[in-house]
Amino acid sequence: MPGTTAHGARGALAFEIPTWLLDWERTLPEALRGDEAAMRVAIEAAARNVRHGTGGPFGAVVVEVASGAVAGIGINIVVSGGSSVLHAEMVAMMRAQLRVGFHKVGGADGIPMTLYTSAEPCAMCMGAIPWSGVDRVVCAATDADVRSIGFDEGDKPANWLSAYRLHGIAVSNGILRDEAVAVLRAYQTSGGVVY
Repeated sequence: MPGTTAHGARGALAFEIPTWLLDWERTLPEALRGDEAAMRVAIEAAARNVRHGTGGPFGAVVVEVASGAVAGIGINIVVSGGSSVLHAEMVAMMRAQLRVGFHKVGGADGIPMTLYTSAEPCAMCMGAIPWSGVDRVVCAATDADVRSIGFDEGDKPANWLSAYRLHGIAVSNGILRDEAVAVLRAYQTSGGVVY
């Protein structure tokens, strides 16, 4: 999806999906079965993003619950895309919404979807997720892990898990945490931009 475009009232907003991501995602299995398989894709996307120097150490994938089909993969492209909103979760949700042609990732039919993210969502992503249409969020690294390498995650409510439950969104934490933390540390060691 190079040059992914979203049309606004005054023109088009565009951001580039790195070619390596497009090539790599074509090699993935048609279905990701189970939390670990899907989380491995999110973490590998983050690791590849670091290795390619195209963005921050974060990856996310939206997966259809019943079939395991990938609806959208996202990586953090804040710096390369020139926009503070281009976090991995946001990019994955936008790509899934573009794919289904609807403002919710599950489409007009409300197909249940899970968002797998290599780290707990920041304040911005946390606010967007309830409107995205996902039914479940699965996280690897913790907020403390991300902050420990210097990222500002924003002011997040302590009761965010309860708030998500009120929206009908289940949350699972710590899935493959060590692998996700290794990506964060590799990014820090490489001197990647921290904002």
